[in-house]
Amino acid sequence: METHELIKALAADSRRTGVAMNTVWWGAVFVAIVVAATVFFALLGLRPDIASAAQTVRFLFKFVVTIALAASAFGLLRLLSRPELDPRVVLPYLAIAPALILAGVAIELTVAPAETWSTRLVGTNSLVCLTFIPLIGIGPLALLLLALRHGAPSHPALAGAIAGLAAGGIAATFYASHCTDDSPLFVATWYTIAIAGLALLGALTGRQIARW
Repeated sequence: METHELIKALAADSRRTGVAMNTVWWGAVFVAIVVAATVFFALLGLRPDIASAAQTVRFLFKFVVTIALAASAFGLLRLLSRPELDPRVVLPYLAIAPALILAGVAIELTVAPAETWSTRLVGTNSLVCLTFIPLIGIGPLALLLLALRHGAPSHPALAGAIAGLAAGGIAATFYASHCTDDSPLFVATWYTIAIAGLALLGALTGRQIARW
C-alpha cells in the first residue's frame, strides 16, 4: 500500500472512531488534572497569602498564560493525533501563550525600575520552580502520551513535544498558585525552562511510543 493511501485509511478509521477518541482525550486530560492536583497538594499546596495575591493583576496573569498554554497545546495535540494533519497549519496557535508572556514582560520592563529587573527575573523560587513543575507534570505527560497511542500521528516526536507543553501548562497552572514570584520576567524565564524540559521528554518518548 502506498504511503498516502495508508494515511487516508488511517484518517478514515480515525473519523469512524471519533467519539471513542473524544472519550479517550477528555478522559486523559481529566485524569491528568486530577493527578497533577494530587501531586501538587501532597507536596506543596497553596501559598499562604493567596487571598491577597489573588487581588493583584500579576498573580492572575500567571494563570492566563499557563491556562492558555495548556488549552492551546491540548487542542493541537488532539489534531496532531490525526495522520493527515499538516502541522504547519496549526502550530501558529501555540504562539498565544508566548505572545501573552512577552507582552507581560514588555509592560514589566516599562513600569519597573531598571535596577529591579535582575531581582525580579531571578526571584526567590527558581530552583523550586525547576523542580516541581516537571514533577507535577510527569504524570499528566504520561497520560497524554498514552492517549496519543490511540491516534496515528504522522509526526510522533512533534506530537510528544506538544503533549509535554500541555502537561507543562497543567503543572505550571497548579504551581503558580504556590509560587510567590509573580513577575512576568520570572515566569518567562523559569516556567519556560521547566516546561521546555517536559516538552523535550515528550518528544523523545513520543518518537518511540506513538510512531506507526
